[in-house]
Amino acid sequence: MTKRNKIIYWVATVWLALGMTSTGIVQLMGMEEEIQMMEHLGYPLYFLLIIGVWKILGVIAILLPKLPLLKEWAYAGFVFTMSGAIVSHLALGDAIIDLFGPSLLLTLTLISWYFRPASRKVPKIQTS
Repeated sequence: MTKRNKIIYWVATVWLALGMTSTGIVQLMGMEEEIQMMEHLGYPLYFLLIIGVWKILGVIAILLPKLPLLKEWAYAGFVFTMSGAIVSHLALGDAIIDLFGPSLLLTLTLISWYFRPASRKVPKIQTS
């Protein structure tokens, strides 16, 4: 892995971890803005707890060394959650500004996943 790729990976991963941790905490706290957003989107409020817990666990998974399969699941969960948020806002015709947060986190997820070092990837199976 080149030094450039390592820097890209860690910058994207740290920003992703900060973004997911902060939004996960806000969701776990049940802040009024989050409650209003979930009601606006038409989702049950218990989703805040589920998504908040998943985000925190996902951050732990991508930051821990080793455990490449768990990292793959965490990245996939981030993609599903952020793309779901984007589609939900689009379906309701929300303002473009409402897409900024989930779009940024989705982009950081994809960059972090793409530039992750070999030690953080699921090993390829050798076939004959």
